[in-house]
Order: sequence, then C-alpha cells, then structure tokens
Amino acid sequence: MATVAPLRLKVCGLRQAGNILEVAGLEPDFLGFIFSPKSKRFVGEELSEELLKSLPASVRKVGVFVDQSTAEIMQQVRRFGLDLVQLHGAESPAQCAELRAGGVGVIKAFAVGEAVDFAALEPYAAVCDYFLFDAAGPQPGGNGTRFNWELLRQYALPVPYLLAGGIDPSMVAELAHLRLPGLYGFDVNSGFETAPALKDAAVLRRFFAKLRPDSVVLPAPATDAVRASTPSAAN
Repeated sequence: MATVAPLRLKVCGLRQAGNILEVAGLEPDFLGFIFSPKSKRFVGEELSEELLKSLPASVRKVGVFVDQSTAEIMQQVRRFGLDLVQLHGAESPAQCAELRAGGVGVIKAFAVGEAVDFAALEPYAAVCDYFLFDAAGPQPGGNGTRFNWELLRQYALPVPYLLAGGIDPSMVAELAHLRLPGLYGFDVNSGFETAPALKDAAVLRRFFAKLRPDSVVLPAPATDAVRASTPSAAN
C-alpha cells in the first residue's frame, strides 16, 4: 500500500496587514514576502514585524530575496522572524550554506526555459531545504508564465520542490492530479490577485478547498505499516 503526503501550498507576494490575516486564516503551509526592491510586490515599510511574529507557527514565513548579501538577508530574518528564505538570483551554494548555518531554511529558485540543467542543481542539493522551479522571463520571478512541467519527469535529486509560474484558479483539477518526482507543492501569486500584492482570499479559499483533498502518491514503504513521509525544513 502506498503512502501519501498532501501537496503543500505557498501564497507569495503579500504585504498588507488585513490581507495577510485573511490569507493566513486559510492555513497555507507558507506565506511569502518579497524583500527585493525591484519587485512591484516589494514589502517596503508596509510590512508589520509584530503581525508576522504573531502568525501561527504552522504557517511558515518565507522572505524572498534576489542577489542580496547574507548580512542583509539575516537582518530581515531576525527582524520579521522568518522561517525560510527564498533566493531568486545567482546565489551560490556557499551562500545557501552560510544562511542555513545562521538557522534559517533555504529555498533556492531556478528559472526554467526550454530545458532543466539538472547538473547545475546538484551542488545545491546538500545546502537547501527546498527548490522552486519557475518560468524564465524578464524578471527573476513572478513573470506569471508557465514552463513545461514535463521537463521534471527526469528529476532524481532528494530535495523536494515547489512549482511556480502562471498558476491560476482554472488549473485546480490539473494540479490536483499532477504527479511528478520530487513535487512538494505549489507557489501561487499573481493569478490570485485583484492588484499587485493584494490577494483575493475568497478565490484562494475555493482553490484550497478543491486542491487539498488530493495528495501526492509516494513510493510504498518497506514494511506493511503506512507511514507519513513529508520532508521538513530547517526553522
């Protein structure tokens, strides 16, 4: 008998207090906050430290950064009580290891075009908690486009990953039945917005309700007992 693990859900690109509370109330697995000044969803001075620190521990807080120094990233980790950092630039495996040594989990994002360079991922496998695959585009992330997910059929690394890019409410049936090696969950953003950084909580609620009853099928355990098997991030 096969074990199953639920698909995880990350909502990214929030900054307004009321909207954060609405979305957190839906109990996503991750909430993402963008600390890259070039993004139109940049948190700026609007994000509340007290609010983030008051969120339930079950909702992991992710700071999104692009080619920023370890010192700058860790300053924001401490200020907002972030559980993980998501790196969308050319950050090295050494920087990922340095951040992890500072006590924060690491999600390394990779832009995918016509192919996936699996060899380029290997040096990151030992120093990241998760990968994130997004469509290549003019921006480091958040381009709102989708790449060919079938390219990940050959994925064989031990690092679980999130899929991002171009996901919207109309895709819920496809997502619920998607089976890919290493798939951990989905990162949603612009497809659920009424304006940049403002998420439609009602649409997200319906999306969550339809997606969460389904699960990813994992290899059967060696024993007859069915064990839950879900990777965990360093907090």
